[in-house]
Amino acid sequence: MPHFDTFTLIRWLHVASMALAGGAAGIILILVGFEESREDLHGLTSVLWKRSAAWGFRLAFILGIVLLVMLQRAGAQPFQALWLHWKLPLVVLLLAFSEMAPKALAARKRGAPLLAFLLFLLVSFVSVNSTAFGTRAPKPGLGSYTGTVEGAR
Repeated sequence: MPHFDTFTLIRWLHVASMALAGGAAGIILILVGFEESREDLHGLTSVLWKRSAAWGFRLAFILGIVLLVMLQRAGAQPFQALWLHWKLPLVVLLLAFSEMAPKALAARKRGAPLLAFLLFLLVSFVSVNSTAFGTRAPKPGLGSYTGTVEGAR
């Protein structure tokens, strides 16, 4: 019987929800062109964004926070990796533009959904190429002292 690790399962759900939301956002941006030419489709992209892309990005954000908390509680130091310092502000911006996208799509404007999609691509790039950003050297502190204590032999 296979053993499922909770961290691995949550990480997989995080990646899957992010991929599904990004794919939905891409398809919705393609559908915007059809919405302009046919009046009976007006409002379709707004509803699709609310029900697929927005919820996917929300779920990915929540699962990402859960993963960070799990890493912190396990004793890891995830903020030593510099890619996370790039990813977190981009994710917050992605979530903000994703929340603005349905109203923008209803008003037949593409700015917010397009920026949300581009931020999705940028966040994915940063995550996949995380080793290119390097890590910070740990600061000397309580858990990182490797020298000897004076008087102890």
